Parts: sequence; C-alpha cells; structure tokens
Amino acid sequence: MPVRLHRSIRALRTPRIAGSLLLLLTAGAGALGAAPATQHPAARPLGQIVPEPAHVRPGGSPFTLGAGTRIETEGRGAGAREARQVGTYLAGLLRPATGYRLPVVDAPRHSSRGSLTLDLDPRGDAALGTEGYRLDSGRDGVTLTARTSAGLFHGVQTLRQLLPASIEKHSRQRGPWQVAGGTVTDVPRYAYRGAMLDVSRHFFTPAQVEKYIDQLALYKINELHLHLSDDQGWRIAVDSWPRLATYGGSTEVGGGTGGYYTKAQYQQIVAYAASRHLEVVPEIDMPSHTEAALASYPELNCDGVAPPLYTGTEVGFSSLCVPKAVTYDFVDDVVRELAALTPGRYLHIGGDEAHSTSQADYVAFMDKAQAVVTKYGKRVMGWHQMTAARQSPGAVAEYWGTDTTGAAERAQVAKAALAGTKVVLAPADRSYLDMKYTDDTVLGQDWAGTVEVDRSYGWDPGTYLAGAGVPASAVLGVEAPLWSETLTDNADIEAMAFPRLPGIAELGWSPESALDWNTYKVRLAAQGPRLAAMGIDFYRSPLVDWPASAR
Repeated sequence: MPVRLHRSIRALRTPRIAGSLLLLLTAGAGALGAAPATQHPAARPLGQIVPEPAHVRPGGSPFTLGAGTRIETEGRGAGAREARQVGTYLAGLLRPATGYRLPVVDAPRHSSRGSLTLDLDPRGDAALGTEGYRLDSGRDGVTLTARTSAGLFHGVQTLRQLLPASIEKHSRQRGPWQVAGGTVTDVPRYAYRGAMLDVSRHFFTPAQVEKYIDQLALYKINELHLHLSDDQGWRIAVDSWPRLATYGGSTEVGGGTGGYYTKAQYQQIVAYAASRHLEVVPEIDMPSHTEAALASYPELNCDGVAPPLYTGTEVGFSSLCVPKAVTYDFVDDVVRELAALTPGRYLHIGGDEAHSTSQADYVAFMDKAQAVVTKYGKRVMGWHQMTAARQSPGAVAEYWGTDTTGAAERAQVAKAALAGTKVVLAPADRSYLDMKYTDDTVLGQDWAGTVEVDRSYGWDPGTYLAGAGVPASAVLGVEAPLWSETLTDNADIEAMAFPRLPGIAELGWSPESALDWNTYKVRLAAQGPRLAAMGIDFYRSPLVDWPASAR
C-alpha cells in the first residue's frame, strides 16, 4: 500500500499581522472585506487587478450594479451569438452573489442606462487585436468593447475583479456592487499564456480539470497544456492501440487505480476549455517517458518483452525502440487520432530526458515524429531538448531550464530561435508550480530549489534568455507547469498553483513596464479575499501583507 502524504494545507500558512497601510490605501475597503453597516466600501481602483492592465484612465463616477441592471449584448452575424454567450457567462458569474435577475438581452440602438453592455465589433479598434478589450465605466453603465469574443471574455475577467471579492461566492451577499469610473484599454504582451497540468503521474477527472480551467480563466490564461502520457500512466483512449488506456492507464504514482479519458471525455474537456477561451495543447511525451506504453505493447520494446507497469518517480530510463518500423506505426496512429480530437493548433511531443536514447537515435526519432505531427495539420511543440534535433517549420520549443542551466544547452536553444523556432518560457526554478515554496512546504518537490512567490514573479520573459542569444522576438510566451507526483486532488492543485499562478499570468499579459514586485505584491494581496471567496485554500506567503479576510 502506498504511504499517503499528509496534505494539511494549513501547514503551508504563515500568519501575518494586519495588512499594511499601503494596501489599505490602494486596494480600498472593498478588498478588505465587509465594511461597517454605516459605511459603503469604496469601488476598487481600476488598476487594482491581476494581470495589471496595459492602460488605465480613472475618472468620473462609479457604476453601481442594481436589481434592474441588464446585460446587453451586441454583435454582427456570428458575433451576435458569441457576444450573447459571453453575456450569459457573465450573468452566471454575477447572479449567485447579487441575487439579481440580470437578464441577457440584445442591445438596443443605444445602450440602456444602468446596463452592462458587451459590444463585439470585428471592425473596431485594430489596436485591440485578437484578445484585447476596452472597458468604459461611469454612472450610467459599463461597456466592454472588443473585436473578438476572446477579447470580450478577458474584459469580463477584468470587470469581475473590479467588483468586491464577495461576488465570487455562491450565495447571496450584501452589496453595494460598484465598478470604479474610468477607462481600461488592455491588450496582452504575449500570444501564448499557458498552464500545464500533469494528469499522468496522478489522474484528474474531467470535472477536476474543468475546475482548474475556471480558475485559469480569471487570470486570462489562454492555453491549457495537458500532459497525457508518461511512465506512470497513459490517459487518452486510442482506438487503434486500446491497451494504452485500459492497461497503461490503470495505475499512477504510488500504485493507485489511475484512469483515462474516453474520446468523448477528452472532447468534453476541450469544449469546456474553449468556452473559457483556452486552447488545449495535448502532449504525448516521446521517445522517453513511455513506460506505460511499453508495458502495454511488447512490440514497442526492442527486445519484444513488455516491462511491468511503473509507479515510481524516477525519469529518463524508458525509450521507444527507434529502429523498429512498428514504432512509427504507433506514433502515426496516436497522433492521427489525437489530432482529430483536438481543434487547437499545437500538438506537444515531449522530447525531454531521453537519457537512454542515443543522440543519433534521438535525432532520427524526432525528425520522424515531427513529420507525423505536421502531416496531420498541427504545429509541433516539444520541450527544449528538441532543439538538439532539426525542427519542423513553425516548431515551438518549451524551455524548462533554470538559472544554472549550462551555456551549451542555452546556446542550442538560441541557435534554434535564430533559425525561426519560437520559444515558450517555463523555467523550472521560476514557473514550475510543483516546486515547494519553502523547505517546510508539505506538498511538491525541490529538485529545482524552493520557489517563493517573489522568485516566481521576479523575472522578465523578454530578457530571460537574452544573454544566451535568444532574441525577444522569438519569445512566444510563458507557461506555468504543474507536475503531479505529490498531487492527487483539486485542493493540492490549488495549494501549489496559488498564489504563484496569477504572477506567471501577469508576466504573460502585462507590459514590461508593469513588472515590479513591490507594486505587484499589493495587488496580489488584494486577490487574497477573492481567492478565499472562491474556496481556494492558497499559500499565505509571509512576503505578502494579506488582508484579514484572506487569512
């Protein structure tokens, strides 16, 4: 029987005295919990959100959400339907805590006074791009304008954060529900703002994944990287190789029962992510991290003998048999079926820690595997070790090195970047959410060191690999991976992801000029009551002056 880890999240907390005067002045009483009955909490300042918006111009009277407020949506053609979908989502967020009806209706020629208006105009301000939005707030209402439904959706997350934290609760709360007056004009810095969830070391059900998706959406994450296969478990049904799931997916770290997604369940996750404007990036790790596949089919092994199922945590010992033709039948079948299920642009083929594969075999395998991915219409992603081989046109290398990664390895990434390969940054000692916060953290690992909240936030994606020769133009974005050797449920996910995930999201969204720990930690503190209202038992870092209502 596996030994269960003690998972008392309270062991992660460090009590703090009352929040600083700076937080009180900037976040406003609304961020610190309910005000006395004789007072009304001030509206949250427009810039007091995460990620910090690109441009904020405060001014004018606040808008107060009331019992008669309507959500009016406007768009042309398919845009009308998309705007209404975002409006329906917004209503679902606001109704439980306010108790208001908030009907979602088509907007009249001129927005009604006191309404929340969502205007989707593909021919609108080109500067907003594909994910930007503008929020205008005043006494008579709030208007969100965007060129795409993704932009509207991201604007809704800003509107949500401008309301009191109690808006996140699922029972009726006391108002008032105010939005500060002024204008927010916002666009992301990077196109790729990802979070990875490892469902292979421990299996997470569709409902558990969907809960994490909802939490990611609040911080404008737009890519969900699912690590679907590893030594400890294969998590996606493949019709042409059924034992991958039924046998290879039957266990997990520590010897649990594991599990896998049927094709319908995987498509359910993909659709749910799309409804929150996240694109799913599926990963089948190859040629190493393949023990679950090797255990399922003897012919994938060079000696034709299947190893036993694996439930440990060591890495780098497994490898597909590169010389065998059947290996590429396997790769073709798996990629073909997974690509058909995945509407997104990317398919991740891993490529890391192939310690038992010779360099010649590694290069030969990666050449063929990348060709299969492009054959089925997907853009190749892989961990940055893939830059030791040739990259297909449009390939994306995900860098997970650390501050101490050797110069030769970094130079290899730079060479690929200069040749056209894009880079997603996920440095393990900065953005790996499974690293312990401190030596006393109950969950997680520490092979890349401990990663407190300030360290996780304190780097600039645009310059992180500049010294190695990677130009800023090659950086596609950032990702926050969460490996699950020690994680078994949503409480574990939340304890390790929060509050570091919002910081990685800000590195991906906000302009470089906004990246300052001293101002960020004040805005992060104001997120505490919101996370608590959402039921997230996050790590109360002693580096942040959390309000009393967040403890």
